[in-house]
Amino acid sequence: MKARRGQFPKNQVAFVCAILCVSCALVLFVSVFRLPDVTIASFRPENRRAVGRYQKIGKFGEMVIEMLPEDLQFTVFLPSEKAFERDLRLHLNDSLVGDKANDTYAILTRVLGFSAVPRTINAVNVPYGQEVDFDSLAGFTLYISRGADGVLVVNRIRSNNNVDLQQRSKILVHIMDGVIMDAEFEQSVLPDYNEDGGGG
Repeated sequence: MKARRGQFPKNQVAFVCAILCVSCALVLFVSVFRLPDVTIASFRPENRRAVGRYQKIGKFGEMVIEMLPEDLQFTVFLPSEKAFERDLRLHLNDSLVGDKANDTYAILTRVLGFSAVPRTINAVNVPYGQEVDFDSLAGFTLYISRGADGVLVVNRIRSNNNVDLQQRSKILVHIMDGVIMDAEFEQSVLPDYNEDGGGG
């Protein structure tokens, strides 16, 4: 009896230690993987539309994303709806009809080339106060930094959101308050003032 009484507390201590270890492991697991829960939820087809609507990916943004293969990892620094209109003069009511449709697809292809990187770049992986650079699909260098507010800045264009938006299975999207492009493409999309009668 004395031998059994001596062993019983040891078994209880071992059992309590095991419960504590499992509990700590669960707390650690939940705390580490808590942030990606939002990203994982956006993989579901019913949530994809909601992400697009609330974060204003827009029709042109969806068209750019659809040009990418689904089975490879990409990060796209996508212009916002306003940036498509303001900087590229693309409007849904007339840019997808008739002869303008071909021009629109050509512009969106160029936007994809300048703004997509064939790897995953999460905002949290960009260190504060430092600049990292990656080559886009078109070979254009993207200089990426993160401000104190957590917002990414790419080639001096700020992101509109400080969360990573997941589209499809492997495409990460950052909505930008402008269009990332080289000087030549920017010159080609600037308004031609002579067409408006400003040239005399």
